[in-house]
Amino acid sequence: MTTPDIAARRVLGACAALMVGALTLTACGGGSDDGHDDGKGSGKGSSTTSSAEIAISAKDGSTGASINATGVKVSDGRLTDVKMTVAGSGRTVPGAISTDGGSWKPKERLERGTKYEIAATAKDTRGRTAAANSIFTTVSTSNSFIGTYTPDDGTTVGVGMPVSFTFDKAITDKKAVQSHITVNSSSGRQVVGHWFGNQRLDFRPQEYWKAGSKVTMKVDLDGVEGAKGVYGVQKKNVSFTVGRSQVSTVDAHTQTMTVVRDGHTLKSVPISAGSAQHTTYNGQMVVSEKFVQTRMNGSTVGFGGEYDIADVPHAMRLTSSGTFIHGNYWYNRGNPPFGREGTSHGCVGLADVQGAQGATSAKWFYDNTLVGDVVIVKNSPDSTVAPDNGLNGWNMSWSAWTAGSAV
Repeated sequence: MTTPDIAARRVLGACAALMVGALTLTACGGGSDDGHDDGKGSGKGSSTTSSAEIAISAKDGSTGASINATGVKVSDGRLTDVKMTVAGSGRTVPGAISTDGGSWKPKERLERGTKYEIAATAKDTRGRTAAANSIFTTVSTSNSFIGTYTPDDGTTVGVGMPVSFTFDKAITDKKAVQSHITVNSSSGRQVVGHWFGNQRLDFRPQEYWKAGSKVTMKVDLDGVEGAKGVYGVQKKNVSFTVGRSQVSTVDAHTQTMTVVRDGHTLKSVPISAGSAQHTTYNGQMVVSEKFVQTRMNGSTVGFGGEYDIADVPHAMRLTSSGTFIHGNYWYNRGNPPFGREGTSHGCVGLADVQGAQGATSAKWFYDNTLVGDVVIVKNSPDSTVAPDNGLNGWNMSWSAWTAGSAV
């Protein structure tokens, strides 16, 4: 909200009153034709009042100011100095005046629920000084929402990577929020959002992204009311690149995985999927995270104390419920399961060595995989993975996907 300084408005209002009075007296007296000023003054302002008008975006005394749009502007003049501090601590918030002297912005995004002070001065073309001040508080954490999102700006991802937002508060006005997030692909493919509940919003095209395309996301949620009295605070542009196309298909019946890149088979890799007691989900699953080594504890995913391995190598997450494709170094050397039988608790295992250092099948697949690559599992006795279990919305028909859009 851009509002002029109250003090400046009062000064200008007083000047305007003087102007009206002067014009009234001149009209009653029949006017003067000698070209001389009658002493009352009929120009804009007085000789001592600056014509520069300073506007601070956050109104003095406001308690819900934006953390993104805070700034200072001036008309009919140039800013000469702007100082912004955190109230109480006095910490200076760095900022810069534009080259034309017409505006000032902080160099860092402000913190939520924080009180700030701004003092600004400017001069008009005649060198007369104007000043403005504002003390305000930014929108509080309880009265605002943010969305954590993936993928990150500047990254290169696989063709299956959706844009996924998780909001820190329940959204009741889904249309307002979704309409202020736009996702576009350089390939021209239509991109549609889908709500999973009231805190998650994913975007994807009907088919996988086109390899080599660039995807741009504009987030303009600053000030958008997502729920009653709860406002967005984010305003940014994000872009990422879609890399080569890689889709790997795991056949749980033959215990093999075929890796296809840009339509050509790179390799067929023996694997060990879930056991008969702990089968692997079917369906299209997207690699959402990669870890050279990670701990896997059965108690965190409903398997009690059945396993706790501190250094699982070359682990790539496929679902939020705990399905990974990863290296396995603890297999029976006398009877390797890869390519023969399923032995895992639902994950897809590849031959590996402890320490993640060997030239193994697991390392090869890890090194050749991007976050966003697709792993398809078929011929498992299990059900198809739920679309919201991980970044796996590809398991939903396009008609069902679009039906979940709020715009």
